[in-house]
Amino acid sequence: MTTIYDLTFNELEEYLVNKGLKPFRAKQIFKWLYEKRIHSFEEMSDISKSLIDELKKDFSFEEFKEKRRQVSKDGTIKFLFELNDGTLIETVLMVFDYGYSACISSQVGCNMGCKFCASGLLKKQRDLSVGEIVLQVLSLQRHLDKTNERLDNIVVMGTGEPFDNYDNVLKALSIINSPYGLEIGARHISISTCGLAPKIRQFANEKVQYNLAISLHSANNELRNELMPINKAYNLEELMDALEYYSSLNNRRLTFEYLLIKDLNNSSKDADDLAHYLKGKNAYINLIPYNEVKENPYHSTSDEETLAFYDMLKKRGLAVTLRVKRGVDIDAACGQLRAKEIKND
Repeated sequence: MTTIYDLTFNELEEYLVNKGLKPFRAKQIFKWLYEKRIHSFEEMSDISKSLIDELKKDFSFEEFKEKRRQVSKDGTIKFLFELNDGTLIETVLMVFDYGYSACISSQVGCNMGCKFCASGLLKKQRDLSVGEIVLQVLSLQRHLDKTNERLDNIVVMGTGEPFDNYDNVLKALSIINSPYGLEIGARHISISTCGLAPKIRQFANEKVQYNLAISLHSANNELRNELMPINKAYNLEELMDALEYYSSLNNRRLTFEYLLIKDLNNSSKDADDLAHYLKGKNAYINLIPYNEVKENPYHSTSDEETLAFYDMLKKRGLAVTLRVKRGVDIDAACGQLRAKEIKND
């Protein structure tokens, strides 16, 4: 059965009209779901019993079971949620100087096969539904409600490739962004893709204000082929062609995520490749220290090596930020907690 959280605002209006009801009821229902954050249809006190009965007949009212929670000394919280079919997903709540940020998943497992990533240790089982994506954000907001705090930012960067579940991700974000939904501004929502060029073009045509981030990790085709099999389907040149199309329609600054892996992509040659690839582009690089995964052969750079590569990029005129490591004491890498839980079971 479809969950009530699967419906976008427009779909809920259409549902009500088809029932012979006034579409303004959609605002009331969304307010109960996303502002008051109720746990059952019966709590909708200004909705008629007949409509509540219709909603109960047509939609389920589901919530996640919290399977495990890990809390880092830096304030990061990693939640392992169990879905109705018994599958597991990870959702992460991070605290920064500017507020709270959620990293949410888009699939159960991942088929992109990035060699450094814990998410790919377990292959994709299925896409997450619209409601399952929305419920991750709603669950974190309910957690913050206990201390009267609010989510500020959403990053679709957890397990899965968001553009491999394109329709559900975009629908879920419309609910998260809606003034009648969770009301998180579009400029505070980011989607991270490993580089599905056709979907980047499709996303460009949406002309939405969400931020687009590219998991790059190398500006050399040979090395990127080794690290990210997607590069064999859409190489760096095809990727940039799609990104230029995106920029021509949206005029938004692009983020390129660059995971620093010791003795693999942190040399002066790698810095030169990046400078050449991004020359003249409205973009910045987000350097991310690698969180080691014991099943993978890669290692983190030292603090000195990380800062040295940062300086190399700055000297080449690139805009660059250095992400502070978060949750290193709680299975920080995407998919790591889920993989451990399944292995232990």
